[in-house]
Amino acid sequence: MPKFLTTYDKDSQSFRLERRAVRPVHTDFSTREDGEDHFIEGYFAVFNSIYEIAPGMTESVAPGAFSRSLANDVRALTNHDTTLVLGRTKAHTLELREDEHGLWGRIQINPNDRDAMNLYERVKRGDVDQCSFGFQIVAEETDFRADGSVHWTITDVELYEVSACTFPAYSETNISARSEQLADVKRRELEAWKEKAKRRITHGSESPASQEKD
Repeated sequence: MPKFLTTYDKDSQSFRLERRAVRPVHTDFSTREDGEDHFIEGYFAVFNSIYEIAPGMTESVAPGAFSRSLANDVRALTNHDTTLVLGRTKAHTLELREDEHGLWGRIQINPNDRDAMNLYERVKRGDVDQCSFGFQIVAEETDFRADGSVHWTITDVELYEVSACTFPAYSETNISARSEQLADVKRRELEAWKEKAKRRITHGSESPASQEKD
């Protein structure tokens, strides 16, 4: 689930609230054994795939969106549950990299962790085969289309975690956040239109008087 994280901003010397979000990824995982080592691997994000957030709202992830944050200490979780840690980049039990297709990852499963081995067997059987990632948007592009829909292209993220999921999906919080963002843009557009119309009326009313004076 999305979380709210308070961080300290050194520049403003104040605390700010950051919204963490999750995104579903419709891709397949696979398992692999190398001697006694067990791995789960696959794509945690696919570039340029169009995901529908809600009617009239879509988004995609641009190539390179993860490149800056791949050096972060990222965790691999089960269903975004922070108590079910499968791997971690800092511990070298989670490997992440970008290629032309998306964000690829490999988790080295701890054979002494019953929860991790249970997930491994579920992935092996095909019972769990999808994933999601948790992040904060750093930069994105917004495209307002002629049909009234809007598309966001995420170009830079702060990556926190990747998850193997039973039901990857947009949460109500994520949908609400995008809806609020769209409503705010429309409010600002309406205010700009009203201001423009007001100036037009004002200038128009002054014209005749100016002409009579001349």
